[in-house]
Amino acid sequence: MTQALHTSSRPLRARRRGAMIVLVAIILTVLLVMTVFSINVAQMQLNRTQLRTATDTAARGGAEALSRTQSESDARQAALDAANANDVAGDGLVLSPADVTFEDVIVNNGFGGTDTLRGVRVVGRRTNGSAAGTINLLMGDILGNGKFAPITDATAVNLDRDICLVVDRSGSMNRTVTGTTKPPGSDSCQFPHPTLSRWAALDTAVSVFVAELNATFQNEQLGMVSYANQSNACGLDIPTSTIEAELDASYSPVLAAMANLSGNPVQGRTNITAGVLDGIDVLSNPSTSRQFAQRTMVLLTDGRHNEGGNPTSTAATAVANDITIHTITFSAEASQADMQDLADAANGKHFHAPTAAALIDIFEEIARTLPVVITD
Repeated sequence: MTQALHTSSRPLRARRRGAMIVLVAIILTVLLVMTVFSINVAQMQLNRTQLRTATDTAARGGAEALSRTQSESDARQAALDAANANDVAGDGLVLSPADVTFEDVIVNNGFGGTDTLRGVRVVGRRTNGSAAGTINLLMGDILGNGKFAPITDATAVNLDRDICLVVDRSGSMNRTVTGTTKPPGSDSCQFPHPTLSRWAALDTAVSVFVAELNATFQNEQLGMVSYANQSNACGLDIPTSTIEAELDASYSPVLAAMANLSGNPVQGRTNITAGVLDGIDVLSNPSTSRQFAQRTMVLLTDGRHNEGGNPTSTAATAVANDITIHTITFSAEASQADMQDLADAANGKHFHAPTAAALIDIFEEIARTLPVVITD
């Protein structure tokens, strides 16, 4: 009896060993599949991230070149070069020229409105038939699918601005900021009071504006127009409107123009329309303006138009030339309603400065609201 029991237990143990071997084989197979799958997923995630980085870099490089050269062909080549400088699965990303296109992008101008600018769109591909082809997975053949074909895209816009300051040099700019009389001892036939006049406050605000532009990341262009109205005040021939400085990446011409005006009489009535039209000429001058830049006019007045037509009539011309007009009224004598109408009609914003400090704050705000590159 004992012998019989002992004999029958041997095949039972053998069967158990056989079952364990099968179970271990199954577990090892599952572990192998999971390991291969994990390796493939990790590789795919890495390659997808690399492709996103390369595509974003290409779009940004193209947008920077478009801003700098104003040439779509140069921008396309810059995008292709930037993509190739970034590795995807061990090789620089190779794009075809057709993968880089240009499109109009609507962006927030920072003042509650929008502007339409030229953007660079890049489609990054590692797909079958693309310039770079698909990606070979390290463990792909084990699972019978050795190829990975990711695709992504990015659009970048370089929000450069061409800016023209259009400033009032009519006789009222000799007055004090909060009053209606000239500062004591002022001789408006010589030059505006260097500290107490509205013109002196404007001069300080423009200097702050230029300093803020110099502190921004991008290189903005700046020009300037001054306006009053034709007169012979103080025995001088006062012109209606003057282009003081064409657009330039150096802001010294504007500072020099302000220094020159500060040392001479500011006289005459107020022809805002003439100033706006000269500002449009500055911003649309093909020799100095940039085709793909955001065009912005900053118009200041301390009074109301009493010569020339209604300034709002110029808005359609500004909009047709892709120009946004921001208006600033300075002093209680200024017509805020008229300047609000002009800003609204030209997709801009109206500001009112009751004090010299408020005027500086407004110029700082406009200068600082300079969006940089955005990528979608």
